[in-house]
This record gives sequence, C-alpha cells and structure tokens, in this order.
Amino acid sequence: MVAGRPQLPHWCTPSCERSQLGVADSRYAGRSPPMLTTKCHLFSAGRRVPLAAAPAERAMLRWGTGGGTPAPHVADRYGWLVADAGGLRAGGTLLERADQLAVLDAALARVAGGAGGVVLVPGEAGIGKTSLIRQFCASIGPPARVLRSACDPLFTPRPLGPLLELAGDIRSGLAAEFGTGVDPFDVADALLRELKRVAPAVVVIEDLHWADEATLDVVRLLARRLAAAPVLLVLSYRDDQLDRTQPLRVVVGELTAAGRILARLHLTGLSAAAVTTLAGRTGLDPVELHDRTAGNPFFVTEVIGAGTSSTPLSVRDAVLARTARLSPSARDLLDVAAVVPGAAERWLLAAVDPAAMGSLDECVGSGILTASDGRVRFRHEIARLVIEESLAPGRRTELNGRVLSALEKEEENDSAGDPARLAHHAEAAGDGAAALRYAPDAARAAAVLGAHREAARLYSLALSYASRLTGPERASLLERYADEGYFTSSGQEAIAALREALAIHRDRGDVLAEGRTLRLLSRHLGLDGRVAESLASDLGAVAVLEKIPPSAELALCYVNLAASYGIRLDPEARDWGLKAIGLGEQVGCAEAVYAGLNMVGCIEILNGNLTGVADLERSRDLAKRHGDYLVTGRAQLHLCWMLGLRREWQLAERYLDSAITFCRDHGQEPWLQQLRSLHMGSHLARCRWKQAAAAAEALLAATDRSSAVARCEALIALGTLRARRGQPGCWRLLDDARELASQLGFAHLLAPVAAARAEAAWLEGRHAALLAEAEVPDPAAPGTDPFTVDDLSYWRWRAGAVGRDPAKLREPYRLLLTGDRPGAAAWWQDRSQPYQAALVWAGSGAAEPLRHALEVLRGLGARPAMAIVARELRELGEPELSPRSGAAVPAHLVGLTTREADVLRLLAAGLRNAEIAGQLVVSPRTVDHHVSAIMRKLGAQSRGGAIATAARLGLIEP
Repeated sequence: MVAGRPQLPHWCTPSCERSQLGVADSRYAGRSPPMLTTKCHLFSAGRRVPLAAAPAERAMLRWGTGGGTPAPHVADRYGWLVADAGGLRAGGTLLERADQLAVLDAALARVAGGAGGVVLVPGEAGIGKTSLIRQFCASIGPPARVLRSACDPLFTPRPLGPLLELAGDIRSGLAAEFGTGVDPFDVADALLRELKRVAPAVVVIEDLHWADEATLDVVRLLARRLAAAPVLLVLSYRDDQLDRTQPLRVVVGELTAAGRILARLHLTGLSAAAVTTLAGRTGLDPVELHDRTAGNPFFVTEVIGAGTSSTPLSVRDAVLARTARLSPSARDLLDVAAVVPGAAERWLLAAVDPAAMGSLDECVGSGILTASDGRVRFRHEIARLVIEESLAPGRRTELNGRVLSALEKEEENDSAGDPARLAHHAEAAGDGAAALRYAPDAARAAAVLGAHREAARLYSLALSYASRLTGPERASLLERYADEGYFTSSGQEAIAALREALAIHRDRGDVLAEGRTLRLLSRHLGLDGRVAESLASDLGAVAVLEKIPPSAELALCYVNLAASYGIRLDPEARDWGLKAIGLGEQVGCAEAVYAGLNMVGCIEILNGNLTGVADLERSRDLAKRHGDYLVTGRAQLHLCWMLGLRREWQLAERYLDSAITFCRDHGQEPWLQQLRSLHMGSHLARCRWKQAAAAAEALLAATDRSSAVARCEALIALGTLRARRGQPGCWRLLDDARELASQLGFAHLLAPVAAARAEAAWLEGRHAALLAEAEVPDPAAPGTDPFTVDDLSYWRWRAGAVGRDPAKLREPYRLLLTGDRPGAAAWWQDRSQPYQAALVWAGSGAAEPLRHALEVLRGLGARPAMAIVARELRELGEPELSPRSGAAVPAHLVGLTTREADVLRLLAAGLRNAEIAGQLVVSPRTVDHHVSAIMRKLGAQSRGGAIATAARLGLIEP
C-alpha cells in the first residue's frame, strides 16, 4: 500500500497497485510479460522503481532483459502501452495517465464509503477516454459491479438507448418494464432502485455527446440522486463538439452548479518523451511523429500499427494504411461493420456478407475490431467513421440496404425491430418507402420519452419522402412535426408546416381538422412573439368549429383564446377560460377543464383575487392525475409567476421549490429557467441579496436561447443590486439589459428595465434622468407586468412629475400616492420586503419613522438610500446617528405583531417552544405558528437565522 493512502476494501484498491489488468490474450500464453512504464513509476515483477533509478536499470525494465522492439499491435490494442515482443505485462498501466487513474480511485473509495457521485471524462476524439475507462474498470473486483454502455452515432439517436442497454445488464426484463410511455423520472427512479440493489456499482456511459434528450434527462436525474447511493457514474464525451446550445452542455453546467460532479478529468496529448517511448525501434522519427499527431494517442498508435516507415499526414491516412495490410475478405468485413453504428451482432454481419465472416479473427487480431457477447464493434469510433467515409457512395448505399433487409427479416431479435435503427439504415440506403414505415413510429416513441429533438428529426425524415402519401397522411405528419417544434425552438419551420397542413384540410373541406390546425398554429405564433396573428388564428379556429356540433377541439380553442387575451390582461380572458371549463365538462375533455382552470386562476391573481391560487392548484392536480406533465408544469410555473407579479413573494415561495424540482425532473428547461429567475426575484425582493446575486450569476452563465429572457432579468437584478448597494457597474448591467430586451423583440421586458434604471437614477439624485428613464415605448405591450407599470408611475412621482390618477394604481402605490404612508409601509412589511417598506418613509418629513428606516437600510447595506434618508433627517434638524447606532427597529416596521415580538425575545433567550407557551400562557401549537411567522417575516430559514437577523436589525439585544 502507498504511504499516506487510506486502507480501502480490496475491490477498490488503486489501479496502480492492482496485480492484474483484467484482460487476457492467448497470444501471450506461456511467454514472459512485457515491461511497462508510467508517468511516475516503472513496474517489474511486482516491484516499483522510481524514475530516479539508474538509466541502465530503467532501460532494462522498459524493454526487458532480452531487449527487442515493442510489438506495434500490443501498443495499439491496449491504448499506447509500452510493451516488448513478449506480450502485455500483468499489472501494466497507461502512459501519462496515473493522475487521472488516481482521481478515479479516489472516487471509487467514496463509493466504498456509501456515497456516490459523477466523474466527467471529456476530451477530443482519440485522446484516450475509452482506454482510460477500460483500464479503470478492468481492475475493479468483487463485490463491486461494473456496468458499461455507450451512445451510438445514429443519424437520430435511439431514445434511452444506452440506458436500456444498462437495464438489460442490471436485471433481465428491466428494460422491458420501461415500456414506451414511461417518464424519464420513472426511468431514473427504477435504475437507481436496481443499482442500489446490486451496489456498490460503477456505471459508465460513453460518448454522451451522441445522447438523445430523454437519455440526458435521465442522466441528470440519476446524477442528482447519487449522494446517498454507493454508485459511481462515469460519463465520457467529446467536449470539442459541443456548441453553445447543445443539450449536454446544459446538463453538465447544471450538475456542476449543483455540486454533483466529483471530478472532471482533463486528458491531454502524450508528451514527446512518451511518443518517443512508443515509437521505440519502429524506424519512425519520434519528433515528426509527435509534431504530426500532437501526441493524440489514437493517432500515434494508428501510425505505429500501420507499420509504415514514415508518418502519415492524417488519422485517415493512418487508419487506411493499417487496413490495407489486411486480406480482401477482412476489408470487406470492416466495410460491413463500418455502416453499423455502435456494436453489430454477429448474426447481422453473417447475414450481410457470409463469406467475410471467416475473417473476423483476422480483424480482431489486428486490433481494429473487438468481439464479445455475440457483438462486434470497432475498437475506436474514429476508425469506423474513417472506413465508412472512405466507402464509395454506391457501396455505402448497397451495404445499408443489405443491413436493412437483414434486420427486417430477423423477427426474434428485439434490437432488430428497433424503429430508430431501421429508420437510420433506411435513410442511409435511400429507401424512402422504408423511411416512411419506420421513421414515424420511431418519432412517436421518442416524443413519448421526451426526446423531442430526435422526434422532430425523424418526422422531418419521413416528410422528406412524404410526396407519395395522401393529403391527410401528409397533413398528420406535418402536425406531429410541428408539435415537436414547440419544444425545440424551431418556430418558423413549425409554422410553415402547419400552414401547409391547413391548406390540405381546407382543400378537403375537413372543418374539424381545419379548426385543430388553426389552434396549433396560434400556439406557435404566440411562442414566436406574433401576438396579433396568434389571436387572429384562435378567433378563426373558433369561428370554424362553432359551425359544427360542440367538440373537444372547440373547448381547447377556448383555452387558447383565454391565453391570448390573458397575455393582454384583457377581462375577456376569464370569460373564455370559464367557457373552456364548461364545454370541457360537457364533452368530456379533461384537458380543456384543467387548462381552463389554469387561465382563470392566472387572471384572478392578476386582478388581486388570491382565490385564483386554488384554481391553479386544482389545475395542477387534475393535469398530474391525467398524466399531462406539460400542463402540470405550466400550472406550477403560473402559480409562482402570477404571485410574483403581484409581489406576493412569501406565498410564491411556498410553491417555488416544488415547481423547480418538478420541471427539472421532467425536462421542462424553458420553464425551469423562468422559475429560477422567479426565485432570484424573490431573493431580491425579500432582501436576501447575497442569494439573489448568486442566482443572477447562475442565470447569466446559461447560453441557450430559451434562457435569454431569464438572462435579461438577471442583468436587471444585478444592476438593481449594485445600485442599491452603491457599487460600481450598475449602469453597464442595465445598459446590457435594455439592449438585450430590444434585441429579443420582447417589449414587455422594457418596462422592468426602465423601472430599474429609474430607481438607480433616483438613488443617485438625478431626478431629470429619472423622468427620462421611466418612459417606455409601449407600457401596455402584451405580457407587460401591470405592477411594473405602477412602479414607473411611482418613480415619476418621486421625481415630482404628475402621472396617472393615484386612485387607479394598485396597492401599495395607491396608498402611498394618496397619502397613506403607514398603510403602504405595512403592506410591504406584511410581505417581508423591508427595503421597500423603509423607502416609503423617504420624503415623509416624519423623524421617528425616518430614523428607523435608516437603521433598516443600514442593516441591508443600502448605502445610497441611507444617504438620502440621513440627509432628510439632517434637514429636519435631527442629530446624526453614528455608524454604530444601536437604535432599535420597532417590530412593526418589519411586520411583527406584538405577540410575535414577545415570542422572538423569548426565543433569543434560549427557550424552547413549550417553555415559551408556559411563559405566555398559550398552547405550544400557537407558539409554533408564531415562530413560523417570525421566520417568514425576517426571511430566515431557521430559528437561529431569525435571531441573528433580529439582532442585526436591533429588534433584540445581540
């Protein structure tokens, strides 16, 4: 055992200390094992020799006592291993990967202790991700179980492909239990339950850059739940192929931010010294070899394996030079295997080219292919791609057609009937009829599993061959393609598809289908920001459908109209929502009922009627009961959103955490970003400014377009925070927010930007600038927060301007602008928003409230507002308060009742709830309610936090 390293169970002994590599090769039977070198040590006969050993001894260890040249196929087959002609030495390791193996060992030790986690293995193609993982896994012994799978590079990835493979390895029949309508949450739950049963376990998923959306959803859910499970999840992917909007980048960012990543391994090219060692006596110039390959291990070993006397110019040249040494029959077999992504079944290769199968041993012996469990695959995907791309177009098409034919004939094999796989080969073979047979089925299966990008791609494939379909069949494909476009930000393509489907229905006189398509078109137009067109499409749908007997389609059109009017804050929205509910109940359309309740609840809350909360809760529960997770998530979002718009943040926080969890677990990314933005807004409003800043920074780190609105809101929040704290840089952030809002074309974002800029100008004492900032092009733009419009009126009032009739404003601005400052302050206090409550008294000329407001602002670190209030106190002739003033803040200023203030003092004295009940002669249950109210009003998460906040504000003695 290495000194200083903790004793570990035998099955997780560090890989550099294990005696067996875990691989066997009959070619080395009875022969001396080769000697291997690593970055930090040399190994020979079970002993370790430091690098500082004498050069002669190191040379002897490297090449063996008999000298000789490393066998090229050995170096290649096992991933740039240093070996002599005697074969592979047991206990060998990879060159220059000791540090990464040590990190994996440490993660494995964590699993031994009962806590799991995720290790990421990113890197460019050929950098050695698979070889590293192979060596790590091969040296893990019982009782740990190793489960490995990989994503295949199909044109359209198979939904849950690698996870179904894992499920089959975990337990026979587990994959079949997933079915076709399973939710990613259920898949993750089932996998975790089974993994705990066989734990400790190491789960490897390679090539995650090729994963479908459903697989990424499950991986994200699984990774989040490993902290208490003895499972190590190792994920490899090519990080040089991830663009800014690639879903995997979002998943990795989310898991990193959530602290679920134990380690991220960084693999670099081999050093010049390592390449020189590998080149050995091959005759290759090691300097040229390193320069040409940049130390990429795959490229290096392919060059060595090619057996040429000079270094090829590219990986392609190296791979093809190596295959040229094989027999014609072996090359034919490689051609067949190359058109089958991932692993090819032996029976499939035999069916496509029976004669070539006799050369399988030759291909495996060359190190190009591997064979196990009845399957054959390329040792490295790069080699497969090189060979596939080198095929003449006619040869490639022919081979894919033969593979497709063989798969169609094989009825007993489950994988043979996979529609995604069949669609892939149909497309590659240019077989339009087959593509039309398989792509729609594969798309439906992908959509059910939440793999919407893959579903859209498959429907697009089917449509490319749909000229032979009848009008209704083509229209159906167009509508289903557009449905998936709702989730994949392909608005223009979806709109074009629906317009084509609409023309088909009109030509045929199919009124019901015409109304349905107009309704779908409205939804996409609204998503694209074309509000007027969306409303016109809805009205057209209603006009068409009301000509025929009442239907579910008409009820759903009423829901759409409620939403269209709702975004305009039109009172008609509620009426259309009620019509949807009534007709939905009449015709038995549950979706119209719970979606109608959603719309009615939103409008009620916006109008100040909190009974709308119950409508939204009922909408959420009904949708969940019917398995409609889309509307379930929307109802949870709307609960938080509408309450946030009304500044009812305390109430919104009752729903935020559960809504975030639900939308995250069900892959509803756009809504998840909105909810995170709302959480940030709640932190800001309730003066948890440190948390607000952290939340804003996390939103700014997101890069996909679906989060653009949330990024704009984050810029507003950070700019507002800096303005309130008197920190530099607020205007740069607010400038960026205004520019982004303008670029997005979302007029409703301009009002919040203007309100934030107006506040910043007021805090700087620039009232003329405030008036300019408080103007927006269209304060009544659809989607504009009505409360924010009142904010703008408030800031114009602060600058001395005459604005809207105060009686028409919402509380608390109506109270403040009509002279009821105590009422306005109490309104903010009741909602635990002390900054706003303190600002109410600015300009009041009331000395005592101003002194208390100053202390609240001091506690918050709101220096600019403190200066404004302090200046007003000086003008009133009040003595200045010292920076350490101990003036206590009255309990009522932060919303505490007299009884709650009494409970708070006893809490600070260290009394338990039962003791407090005895002192105050009330029931313990009543004290429980008081303690909860105190924590809520002080924005604290615990009793100790409430006491600390109260001491800071002077409510109690420190």
